[in-house]
Amino acid sequence: MKQGVQDSGGTGTEDLRGLRADVRVPRQPGSRDVDRERGTPAAPASPAARGEHTHGEPSVPDSRPAVQRSSVRGQILDALRHALVGGDLKPGEVYSAPALGERFGVSATPVREAMQQLTIEGAVEVVPNRGFRVVVRGARELAELAEVRALIEVPVMLRLARTVPVERWAELRPLAEGTVRAASSGCRATYAESDRAFHRAVLALSGNEQLVQIAEDLHRRAQWPLVGGPARPARADLLADAAEHKALLDALIARDLPVVRSLVGEHFTGAA
Repeated sequence: MKQGVQDSGGTGTEDLRGLRADVRVPRQPGSRDVDRERGTPAAPASPAARGEHTHGEPSVPDSRPAVQRSSVRGQILDALRHALVGGDLKPGEVYSAPALGERFGVSATPVREAMQQLTIEGAVEVVPNRGFRVVVRGARELAELAEVRALIEVPVMLRLARTVPVERWAELRPLAEGTVRAASSGCRATYAESDRAFHRAVLALSGNEQLVQIAEDLHRRAQWPLVGGPARPARADLLADAAEHKALLDALIARDLPVVRSLVGEHFTGAA
């Protein structure tokens, strides 16, 4: 069943059939008018941030356990990021906060707040009186992100390769192997989380929290799917990308700087 979302200018379609049931929050009395994180009446959002038309959405079975009220917004944000990276929130499509709230079993408030965070990150844009449109990206943007990431991370990794003790690198082995297991699942979103965890752990050895945060933001943006690209990357591509993590870790342990430089550069330009 597929039903539409109407706006003031006509009828639009908001297709949620492919959206995973990443979280489910048990509905409680008065949930539409209560901020579930604080248990207090929710402050009204500006008209530009609203998507108030909810004329029915296709139901999708839940696949994850209910979340705690204290962390609703954060878990909704994680779920939306997962859906975005996995391609379940499609570039160019408009999604309303109330409709997604119904989908997750929560009020519109935490969904709207999570979507506003994604707006700051550049993943979605506000569509007045309708909701949020997933930003359409192209190959050029992806190439630019790869270039910026390389400018930041390559010098840092080369410096770390000279200074970090071998035993510290060895501690990252489980994370590198974790990316291979995640790649084996064939799920882009699952792999994306594992991929970021590995890179974050490597850069954290620099002791520079600002660097880690900036690199994390760039990395997350680089993982959003391209418009017109494949709905799901080939499992072989994910496995090849994950294998580079293990090779990079071996080179870092050996302090083989030319190999580190080569692997990091290739990893960014060919990232899944």
